[in-house]
Amino acid sequence: MNSAHAPVKSALINLLDFDRKGLAAFFVEHGEKPFRATQLLKWIFQEGVDDFEAMSNLSKPLRAWLKEHCRIEAPEIVLEQMASDGTCKWVLETHCGNRVETVFIPEESRGTLCVSSQIGCALACSFCSTAQQGFNRNLTTGEIIGQVLAAQKRLGSERKITNVVMMGMGEPLLNFDNVVAAMNLMMDDFAFGLSKRRVTLSTSGVVPAMYRLTEVCDVSLAVSLHAVRDELRDQLVPINKKYPLQELMEACRDNAKIAPRRTITFEYVMLDGINDSLEDAKGLIKLLSTVPSKLNLIPFNPFPNSPYRCSSNSRINLFKVMLNEAGIVTTVRKTRGEDIDAACGQLVGKVQDKSRRHLKLKAADNERAA
Repeated sequence: MNSAHAPVKSALINLLDFDRKGLAAFFVEHGEKPFRATQLLKWIFQEGVDDFEAMSNLSKPLRAWLKEHCRIEAPEIVLEQMASDGTCKWVLETHCGNRVETVFIPEESRGTLCVSSQIGCALACSFCSTAQQGFNRNLTTGEIIGQVLAAQKRLGSERKITNVVMMGMGEPLLNFDNVVAAMNLMMDDFAFGLSKRRVTLSTSGVVPAMYRLTEVCDVSLAVSLHAVRDELRDQLVPINKKYPLQELMEACRDNAKIAPRRTITFEYVMLDGINDSLEDAKGLIKLLSTVPSKLNLIPFNPFPNSPYRCSSNSRINLFKVMLNEAGIVTTVRKTRGEDIDAACGQLVGKVQDKSRRHLKLKAADNERAA
């Protein structure tokens, strides 16, 4: 596990922590045939069974061994909130007592689940409420895919999850192995069976991990851009200081080479007087001209003590028109779930911050006051 702060351990092995390849290796290690992995995945993800005794095509000795040594356990939903637009937010509790949030966005032709990858976030993007909560640890594979399982169980058979976006709490590429294993399960025909075009990973720009992702997992990529100048992006998205725009765009171009007609989705939060000038729009056109791209303009969702305001509707529309006329497919993301704090950048959960960021912020406040 990449995190220095590991979850509370259980004596039983959570089989949700394995994708099919990992599960096959697990069975071989314990003297079983690798095809047991496929059987188990079908029981868990297609039949919704988590009781080993009910898995009738497994031998009785194997069922008994699994019951003694293993478990199938997803995070528990402890709170459900329904927005006026039908968006549903679930708060899920992990073993260590921290909580993360998962959001389901229903639309006429699809149902999108926004999934968290970390408890909190270590990147401290200044316009994001999630980032202000600090960071505790990476979620395990079982805690990530468990969000999808828990959500589908609560939704029932009438509403289906057709799309998954790794856009919840945390930076997915800083929890690389666990996130990739969970996405493998999302796309596995014996698990959730989603198309690779319906699984999207959103990153703030962890460039080395972007190259690694391109090599091992062909999912759709979304990049949190938010500025076209390094000096501004350094403030809004601090990881830019380590991986500036030139390096980020090169990694995007590399990813776009995976398949013909592949595009990268760029996300751009609209901040009044910060990144919404006509020069910023022209900079976007120039920056994105080198990458097959689509652009999502995101109206800023305010949170307490934020120094930012959302750009006006007229300014957002002007951006959209300018970019579309330049040949860049541009849409304005419709704000969903705002009345239950389920909109983009609003997920906070319950985080026992282990990053000591709150101490640094307090020291900075004291210094300014002095």
